[in-house]
Amino acid sequence: MTILSVKNTTAWAEVDETGRLILPPEVAQRYGLNPGSKVRLDEGHNFVRMHRPITHLTKIYIEPTVACNLDCITCFRNAWDQPIGRMTEETFESIFNALKQMDPIPDVYFGGIGEPLFHVKTIEWIRRIKQELGVKVELITNGTILTEKKSRELIDTGLDTLWVSIDGASPESYADVRMGAELPNIVANMKRLVKMRAPGHYPKPEIGVAFVAMKRNIKDLPEVINIGKSIRAKYFSVSNLQPPTENMQSDRLYNRATSNIAYLNAEHLPRISLPKMDFTEETRDALFEVFNSGLNVSYAGNNWGGANDVCNFVENGTMSIAWTGDVSPCWPLMHTHMSYLHGKPRMAQKHIIGNVREKMLEQIWLDPEYLAYRERLHNFAFAPCTFCGGCDLSETNQEDCLGNVVAPVCGGCLWAQGIIQCP
Repeated sequence: MTILSVKNTTAWAEVDETGRLILPPEVAQRYGLNPGSKVRLDEGHNFVRMHRPITHLTKIYIEPTVACNLDCITCFRNAWDQPIGRMTEETFESIFNALKQMDPIPDVYFGGIGEPLFHVKTIEWIRRIKQELGVKVELITNGTILTEKKSRELIDTGLDTLWVSIDGASPESYADVRMGAELPNIVANMKRLVKMRAPGHYPKPEIGVAFVAMKRNIKDLPEVINIGKSIRAKYFSVSNLQPPTENMQSDRLYNRATSNIAYLNAEHLPRISLPKMDFTEETRDALFEVFNSGLNVSYAGNNWGGANDVCNFVENGTMSIAWTGDVSPCWPLMHTHMSYLHGKPRMAQKHIIGNVREKMLEQIWLDPEYLAYRERLHNFAFAPCTFCGGCDLSETNQEDCLGNVVAPVCGGCLWAQGIIQCP
């Protein structure tokens, strides 16, 4: 029997003689709490939660290309009218030079609509960022073109985390989602890469598995976890489907979750607090009834409504750069795309706040209009479109019924309601 010892590090703040809260310097630095920073506070029953300042940039998403070697049924490209292209070396140099000027330098994540390894320069760019900037770098891939040569090159770059998308546990179910992919080859590619890593307690890159859950594949999730274990995965990220086409709506697993008050953390709602317990056949039916009882649910002291009306892209201090060099507040706003909400089509227009070829990243990040936009997202004063979805205004992200006309409005964003999430 193995006994795991888990040690939690506790940081303490002090109140000085003037009543000011003094944070440990390492905590202040880690969360961008510089002099003059504005910090949002949320009060709970016995705690005060402090959010990261909206001026603190922690990570950028870089999309090398929107081209891909697969034709997945879940992809936005099935219902959009956007050009297919690859990031130029000049655009990357603009990003790289801007990163060098920043202090601290944010982490970097290579991913977007396309397959990052479909760009011939992605591995070279990872190597440069790791060697010259020394920050954490992540990459997501479908794993199909992860040859032995590419695996060796990725390992040698010093890549920190490699995410692989696995949406099925059998060759048939996987190919049903990711048309043209072969699951056994992808698993073999990942196992080979894992064996090629340098030995040690913490070999790099660490492995993550990303899974998009749908009616057609949700039963595969336990076996996908087993596949992840077989390739030594350290992280698992499960998201729901955002249907890009009308016929994909029937595959959603959240038809009731968007309007279930179990997930609404509102003071006026009746509440139920659940303790930790085993998830077994004996508890399954009772817990199912609780989540559909019309009560707001907390589990082991954590409210299930904590994921509502929260933009994790802003909360985590990130921004996204498309292959064109256009900068957006988040991954979903990099490209105009179609999806479906409450059975109706919803056109999300892309939102561009600058271009790296025209302005430095820090200039774009600290632009007053962009700062004001992130502050609106912190407050999330948007119409509850995902909960309601009744009016025609919810069919775009340009305005809402609360009078918000400064696009984009985010009340219909499934990421902000904890329905969709990115690794």
